[in-house]
Amino acid sequence: MKLPFLMTSVVAAALAVAGCKVSEAPQNGTAQSGAQQGDWAAFVNNFIEASFKANPGFAVGQGRHEYDGQVGDLSEAGISAEVARLKKAIADAQAYGDDKLDAQQRYQRDYLIAVAKGQLFWIDPEGADQLHNNPAAYLGAFDPSVYVTVPYAPKEQRLKSYIKFLQTIPTTAERMRANIKTPMATSFVDYGKSAFGGFVEYYPGDGMAAWKGIGSSEDQQALKTATDNAVKAMKGVAAWVESQRGASKPNFALGKAKFQRMLADTEMVTTPIDQLEQIGRADLAANQKLLTEACSRYAAGQTIEACMAKMSANKPQGGAVAGARAQLAGLKQFIIDHDIVTIPGPEEAKVEEAPPYNRQNFAYINIPGPYEEGLPSVYYIAPADPSWPKAEQDAFVPGQADLLFTSVHEVWPGHFLNFLHANRSKDIFGRIFVGYAFAEGWAHYTEEMMRLKGVGGGTDETLIGQLSNALLRDCRFLSAIGMHTGSMTQAQSYDLFQKQCYQDAGNARQQAARGTYDPAYLNYTMGKLMIRKLRDDWSASRGGEKAWKEFHDQFLSFGGPPIPLVRQQMMGGKAEAVF
Repeated sequence: MKLPFLMTSVVAAALAVAGCKVSEAPQNGTAQSGAQQGDWAAFVNNFIEASFKANPGFAVGQGRHEYDGQVGDLSEAGISAEVARLKKAIADAQAYGDDKLDAQQRYQRDYLIAVAKGQLFWIDPEGADQLHNNPAAYLGAFDPSVYVTVPYAPKEQRLKSYIKFLQTIPTTAERMRANIKTPMATSFVDYGKSAFGGFVEYYPGDGMAAWKGIGSSEDQQALKTATDNAVKAMKGVAAWVESQRGASKPNFALGKAKFQRMLADTEMVTTPIDQLEQIGRADLAANQKLLTEACSRYAAGQTIEACMAKMSANKPQGGAVAGARAQLAGLKQFIIDHDIVTIPGPEEAKVEEAPPYNRQNFAYINIPGPYEEGLPSVYYIAPADPSWPKAEQDAFVPGQADLLFTSVHEVWPGHFLNFLHANRSKDIFGRIFVGYAFAEGWAHYTEEMMRLKGVGGGTDETLIGQLSNALLRDCRFLSAIGMHTGSMTQAQSYDLFQKQCYQDAGNARQQAARGTYDPAYLNYTMGKLMIRKLRDDWSASRGGEKAWKEFHDQFLSFGGPPIPLVRQQMMGGKAEAVF
């Protein structure tokens, strides 16, 4: 899904939920006085507001439009101030001892600390330090899509905000160039050239067309001037990034120690990396075994590659966008008919082609924030890169069965349903911060769960489509660990995606590259495995599969905390990762 990059990099940290049904959680605390509770509530609110002030783009995405057109302070002083703020927030939250808070507040405290630690890791000079190392960390500061595509206000009002936003781009571009250390990783050069070049196309193209005939002549002139200056700045950035190619090196890896810290700080997972790799290889082997068995029936006597090609050859009618649109109504009805999980509202998701500046992954969904009301979510699907050979472009369009599980992942009952629940949390903190492993783990978990429930008619082609997605995520898991701890190169990751997970060349290239700048993309499989284990453990004493709907509803009621913290609330004991 599309998660905020700026200041939180590839994750949207975490959330705490008050008023959730957590009847299985230990209730050994006593309620504190109203004054103490009010003090804690004020602390939580101050943390939220400080987060919005530090990252206005994130605030706008949540629906706080008093921040429209603003960008965070990306100067060295601004970055240092944000690091200091997060460190102080962690220390101050830790000072609220167990004796000062009731059980629910202790949960909220632990969640807030997890959010702050996760945010800190990505920008801390002793952590990932992405604002000095990774140009992708700045994409949110250049992305105008909220003003163009989200109808949160009349177009005349949004145009003024859009112009104000464009006016910040030259300064942001200058600060990014000043902050990024060189030599840059070669994959970052590739990605930066593509992404920033996409903005060069978008601003004068769709970005201007969106406002045709809107506002006064003065507004239109201001739009033209701001667009011209933004395009000039983006051309300069794209050229600068490309100029780094000659000196670039494959130096993207976090290293084993920082990778382990990433897991602990962003997802509360302290499992040793070597053990995690074994877990990932076991999941890969299990999915490969299922695939071999399915292919022996579906494409008897043929290779796995030929079997996957046969599945992929059954393309969605009208292309991927039209195919996804056709799938959504059927998926929603399947959830209702099989009583899988509660659908808490009438909202629906649109399906559109991804804009040129955001096609680094095949699909994602943009969901309105908790402060918005009555706005649509948009499930975006990227076309193939036109520079690829035609055969690779054709292969990039997934088969009907493959696309089915992408639609499961993004909409029903994946991300979209997750956020229908999260946005109804009684605790505003719980609506704002949704963790990477929770969101992607849930969405990936639902693919396997829906297949087990019989979606797609239980055919071998459907099974192969689901396994294609599962194997893709297994290779992400192993690539993230391998590439960032030094046991795998980007080229070896590409081979892994092709030879072990049976991905087409274009997808394999894209996925290996993504792993260099998104080291946390192991969260898809890692989250899925933690959720599946929690489901099995929780439902074992409640009737097994008969209790899945109750499990799904209760799990989603938390909104999106680190999964070890959810496990603690649902099972008791300590917050820990169990696979």
